[in-house]
Amino acid sequence: MAMIPFSILDLSPVPQGSTPAVALRNSLDLAQHAEGWGYHRFWLAEHHNLPGIASAATSIVIGHVAGGTKTIRVGAGGIMLPNHSPLVIAEQFGTLASLYPDRIDLGLGRAPGTDPLTARALRRDVAAASDNFPQDVEELQSYFEPAAQNQKIRAIPGAGLRVPIWLRGSSTFSAQLAAALGLPFAFASHFAPADMMQALELYRAHFQASRQLDRPHAMLGINVVAAETDAEARYLFTSVQQSFTNLRRGTPGQIPPPIDDIDSFWSPAEKASTSRALLCSAVGSLETVERLLLNFIDLTHPDEIIATAHIYDHAARLRSFELLSQFSGFANQAAARTIHATGNTR
Repeated sequence: MAMIPFSILDLSPVPQGSTPAVALRNSLDLAQHAEGWGYHRFWLAEHHNLPGIASAATSIVIGHVAGGTKTIRVGAGGIMLPNHSPLVIAEQFGTLASLYPDRIDLGLGRAPGTDPLTARALRRDVAAASDNFPQDVEELQSYFEPAAQNQKIRAIPGAGLRVPIWLRGSSTFSAQLAAALGLPFAFASHFAPADMMQALELYRAHFQASRQLDRPHAMLGINVVAAETDAEARYLFTSVQQSFTNLRRGTPGQIPPPIDDIDSFWSPAEKASTSRALLCSAVGSLETVERLLLNFIDLTHPDEIIATAHIYDHAARLRSFELLSQFSGFANQAAARTIHATGNTR
């Protein structure tokens, strides 16, 4: 079968009873292991006012991880652009790209990554900012171009660095925009699979080549929880199921420990809702995960996979990603660079 680059989406999960400081140390530890296992990218995501996620200051965490690793690409999956001015993000990622050349990715989303009250506390007109997302993306791109002689506003650092930009989304909007701008596209199928197939079809059908990318490049998110046995993996996965259900209940918290009987935790309606949201998940032993991943890849034909795992125990999380790196279709960093040689996603 064809080899596919595998990457990691990490939210710096804060286990129940722990602290963000521990979560951030764990993120670096995972990234260091992931580099050794051959993962291609290590991305962090911007979320706010969620007790179980420590990556709110995403640019800072990216610097923390990039500074503690050597070869793995590190980036945002994504920066929620409505929360920021394009110039600020250009300066931040221009700085990161100056410190860690050819290792930084900038994935962008148009949601605020939080609840409406917190979005207002971020001091942005969220509705207007979301409407202006296409213009903001193009403005951000312009700051990474070489500065013109009489240009009044420049990103310093940033100008001329052409930091790779991705669009990240959970609907067809970002898929169509990524196609129009000729950008790589990352779909959040790990929590919003409903529009995945339509988004992929639109992106691939309408893609227009750009300086950054000469052909469509789609990366798909999937929850992967691997363990020595199917039963152990299903047990670990109950932390993800509880976390997602608590978020839907409006009571987000730190990552709960796994439980033996998940059906005692949620109602039938909650079970159905959460199961639909987490449909793109591979949970089980390596053999089971391999079978599920092969089915997923056969259905979607992704150019890259980005896996996430909200596992309570850090050692179990490490083991899960170690097992995933043994998947037969896993392309390590060297193979990924070869696969990308004709494109420019890096």
